[in-house]
Amino acid sequence: MQGELSTELMDSKDGVTKGIEVTPEASSHLSEIMANDGKAGFGLKVGVKGGGCSGLQYELTFEKDPQKDEKIFESNGLKIFVDIKSYLYLRGLTLGFSGGLNGKGFVFENPNAVKTCGCGTSFAA
Repeated sequence: MQGELSTELMDSKDGVTKGIEVTPEASSHLSEIMANDGKAGFGLKVGVKGGGCSGLQYELTFEKDPQKDEKIFESNGLKIFVDIKSYLYLRGLTLGFSGGLNGKGFVFENPNAVKTCGCGTSFAA
């Protein structure tokens, strides 16, 4: 499905359409980071890997182009790439941003997480 832009995908488990979303504030911060890193116009690759205190952890990187067989989404002007395996854990995810003195930075709201750790960067599904 490389090159096929989608804002949402049909979830075969419950028939509800779910994609990956980025809030406007998170998109703004990510765009600023990309510009500062010389990666303006790149996409955000969101993935899952083993580790963290809950068993799985989120992984964010900037990529110029999606890899073969990655799902491609767009949310608030940001391209998002997700590999098929990670998508099983990330469908319906919203990536937000919590700023201010007590803010956590990027915040993951994952409807598939059955347990999360205190730092918010690892989860169990």
